[in-house]
Amino acid sequence: MKFGITTFITDEGIGPAELGRAVEERGFDSLFAPEHTHIPASRESPYPGGGDLPRVYYRTLDPFVSLTAIAAVTERLLVATGISLIIERDPITTAKEVASLDLVAGGRFIFGIGAGWNLEEMRNHGTDPATRGTLMDERIRAMREIWTKEAAEFHGEHVDFDPIYAWPKPVQQPHPPIYVGGEGERAMARVAEYGGGWLPRGGTENLGDLVPKVRDRAGWRVPVSVFAAPRDPAVLESYAAADVDRALFLLPTHQRDESLRRLDALAEIAERHG
Repeated sequence: MKFGITTFITDEGIGPAELGRAVEERGFDSLFAPEHTHIPASRESPYPGGGDLPRVYYRTLDPFVSLTAIAAVTERLLVATGISLIIERDPITTAKEVASLDLVAGGRFIFGIGAGWNLEEMRNHGTDPATRGTLMDERIRAMREIWTKEAAEFHGEHVDFDPIYAWPKPVQQPHPPIYVGGEGERAMARVAEYGGGWLPRGGTENLGDLVPKVRDRAGWRVPVSVFAAPRDPAVLESYAAADVDRALFLLPTHQRDESLRRLDALAEIAERHG
């Protein structure tokens, strides 16, 4: 089992380039960056983690900018969104950002996606929370057309455009792997449909039973990366027994020295279980 890092990259923490180098130097194979364009000052959606919403949620840098900076100063590290909120993004612009980052990174990009939880944030982008799943599906399918066709077109309920030319095309063929976040039935169906990978959250009940279920449904050995994996040795051993491919440790957002200290501690855990 491999180990990676996920962290909120903000204007108050270690810079992305220095962070990327530090993560690679310590032997981690990947770095996943979450995304929030903003957080509405007045909201009703409860924070899934309980309690007050941490400030990192509204101070995140754009993940494509951060990951480009990281890709430019690393050689082996996989760079990934974890997760990109497709329901808040224009599909034509996002398709270009994904392909451009994959090109800059030399084919090291993983496209982690999800539908999100903050209803007010979605509405600010003109998204109806009731139809966000359908919207996300159409935007992903439209982007796949852009990545794989010379003259791409798409005609759906939410996304509609006549033939267009859009370059660059991704380095990875047919496109970077799409890792689907979520543990529900629809998320599992998307894993099978998009054919990239699965990104369940740490703490998911019965994960050992869900991994073969996802793979059986897809009909192939889907790569599985556990987001914000616990550091408990017994849990990590259970992930390895369940044939999980990667455990992603959550690195809290801090300034340089504290971030490096915590990375060292996480690297020691990874070395013991790698």
